[in-house]
Amino acid sequence: MDDEDLKRRLRQLKQQGGGGGGGSADDQRQQQQQRQQEARQSLLGQILEPDAADRLARIRMVKEERAVAVEDRLLTLAQSGQLRGKVTEDQLKDLLQKISAAEDAARGTSSSAGRIVVERRGKGWFDDEDDDLDI
Repeated sequence: MDDEDLKRRLRQLKQQGGGGGGGSADDQRQQQQQRQQEARQSLLGQILEPDAADRLARIRMVKEERAVAVEDRLLTLAQSGQLRGKVTEDQLKDLLQKISAAEDAARGTSSSAGRIVVERRGKGWFDDEDDDLDI
């Protein structure tokens, strides 16, 4: 699928209405959301290489909002014609780093915030003084 097809599909997705009849408003809304999600996944399948799609699925399991932000960015890039081919895993990693840096800047934190650093001292739990204890 080329850029024009992707753009047309994204426009169609945005313009999709309730359609159908006879169901409650909640049912129609749920069906519309399901159709949009299916179309979204279809488009992502067309612009992502399998390794990148697998990585994005693993990210979704850990952090849903991060995966949605990446997907939104990828779909925007596809719609604007800035993608020159399928997105590789390395390109996805770069995009993740950029999104992470942007989120950190928006929160006013550094990328090392939230990381736990374990600093080991000496041999472990016992000091040299503990060797003096005879029972």
